[in-house]
Amino acid sequence: MTNQPKPHQPLVTHIYTADPSAHVFEDRIYIYPSHDLDHEGETNDNGDQYKMEDYHVLSMTDFNSPVMDHGEVLHVRDVAWASRQMWAPDAAYKDGQYYLFFPARDHEGIFRIGVATSMSPSGPFKAEENYIEGTFSIDPAVFIDDDEQAYIVFGGLWGGQLEKWQTGRFVEDAEGPLPDAPALGPQIAKLSGDMLALNFEAHEIVILDEAGNPLTAGDEERRYFEGPWIHKYEGKYYLSYSTGTTHKLVYAIGDRPEGPYTFQGTLLPPVLGWTTHHSIVEFRGSWYLFYHDCSLSGGVDYKRCIKYTELTYRSDGTLHRVDPDSEYAQDIKRS
Repeated sequence: MTNQPKPHQPLVTHIYTADPSAHVFEDRIYIYPSHDLDHEGETNDNGDQYKMEDYHVLSMTDFNSPVMDHGEVLHVRDVAWASRQMWAPDAAYKDGQYYLFFPARDHEGIFRIGVATSMSPSGPFKAEENYIEGTFSIDPAVFIDDDEQAYIVFGGLWGGQLEKWQTGRFVEDAEGPLPDAPALGPQIAKLSGDMLALNFEAHEIVILDEAGNPLTAGDEERRYFEGPWIHKYEGKYYLSYSTGTTHKLVYAIGDRPEGPYTFQGTLLPPVLGWTTHHSIVEFRGSWYLFYHDCSLSGGVDYKRCIKYTELTYRSDGTLHRVDPDSEYAQDIKRS
């Protein structure tokens, strides 16, 4: 158990955490992060430095209470189809059961998305024997609409392998679109009633500019890279995501979960570290952004820490930009 969390400060310091998926279950805030491990391996664009192999669940009564670590709730050794790299997860609740959705490489090195279940939001979780048929890439996020239909959105470039699936099958040496071609968007699909399968084949979400044209692959300030999240506010759907190479969280607004979405602007500017990943949750009438940086490790990118801050909306439904404390923020440009 850790001390009371403060905005823009690490939620926990006894382990390295990243990719926080926050939810309100049973009137309590639960956070499902990935778990960074120390190592001496290679760092590259394929993401080999992210060697995570298990998940912990964190929770707190409110923002004035300590953060509880419920311990390890799932390990890669307990997932029959997975070989390594348990990256960013998400969680959901439906019909009395809790679900943990997670990516991992299968035994051929291809990222797939699996699901595990529990009767408690704090786990432990038991993984299904096989990954969800029809899934690929990384960063699953589950959104349940007002009509109880659940959607899963996923996908990440480079180490996340999204560009390798442009033909509908895995192509090891595939490259992304040319700079002036439409950018790749995240994939979305409806989930079955039992949350364990796709109802229909996943398809791409289109993200448009203010003129109604698809964002291009060369527009690295705005185009999709990884880390999708969908939430709903006053009848509109918000798709937020990481731009990857320009290290920002940005967002777009649409009229349907499946899009299209129109780009709106930056939500979070670059923070210390290369990766950016987040979630957005409403709790007792206020909205909060959970994100990560690598301030706890002094800048070691694969040893990150999760943080939070409050989010506010303008009268037109757009979001105010979040600016973390200057001691943690830096403008990182990748050459």
